[in-house]
Amino acid sequence: MQDLIAKAETLLEALPYIQRFSGATFVIKYGGSFMDSPDPNIRLSVARDLVFLEAVEINPVVVHGGGKAITRAMESSGLKAQFIQGQRVTDQAAVEIVDQVLSREINPEVVAAIKAQGGAAKGFSGPSIFKCRKALVTALDGQRLDLGFVGEVTEVDTAPLLECIAQGVTPVISPTARGEDGKIYNCNADVAAAQTAIALHARRLVFMSDVPGVLRNPSDPASVIPQLKVSQVDELKQAGIVDKGMIPKINSAVAAIKSGVEKVSLVDGRVPHAVLLEIFTDAGVGTELVT
Repeated sequence: MQDLIAKAETLLEALPYIQRFSGATFVIKYGGSFMDSPDPNIRLSVARDLVFLEAVEINPVVVHGGGKAITRAMESSGLKAQFIQGQRVTDQAAVEIVDQVLSREINPEVVAAIKAQGGAAKGFSGPSIFKCRKALVTALDGQRLDLGFVGEVTEVDTAPLLECIAQGVTPVISPTARGEDGKIYNCNADVAAAQTAIALHARRLVFMSDVPGVLRNPSDPASVIPQLKVSQVDELKQAGIVDKGMIPKINSAVAAIKSGVEKVSLVDGRVPHAVLLEIFTDAGVGTELVT
């Protein structure tokens, strides 16, 4: 009986959040943890979380990653992955692999996982939704570095996404884009997710990856910073707490907050039902970025 009462209490804890977010759009970025975990139960729990959001009339929009799968595919083709400031250097051979892995392998798998749990989902290749400009990064010496076919999402075609939302269907988008030259570019999935959240006027943006959140001590998984204000970000960068692959994630989160997204959450996708814990419980999990 006590177990049943505890379950009822959990539902009651979630009730005000369900009421508050009914009809809202949430953009969720899947990191490597979804497709790369050896435990199928983790992938199952993530798909079930999305179906739960659909059921309580929250509109999830998914932008997925796939960096680890891309690296494996590149290695199988004799190509070595190279990163600069958290972004993958992408030549012509690499971008063809990126497009294949993201849009033709991972994207259908995510859609199928949602449908297998009774949800509704539709896949979109990034170039059908995103436009981008060529991305350049600045080295420590001030030199501008060319990453190849790497783009920064500048435009989101919201019409097909809004059509899905109106029909109760979850859009699932790969993080590639059409460049100004008409070619396909590899884009950072965090940036693509943030731009999607901004374009759709989403209430929440959730980054799922294989880290617990922003860590005060990168070598200590228990040192998660539960809440982070936009005004604190520069200090953490200067201290080296936010660096490497966390930089585009945090920069994207800040841009989303400044553009009207209420809250950005960084959660560990390896934790069962991390999305539901973050959204529907008082304590939440991971790191939340707020104004």
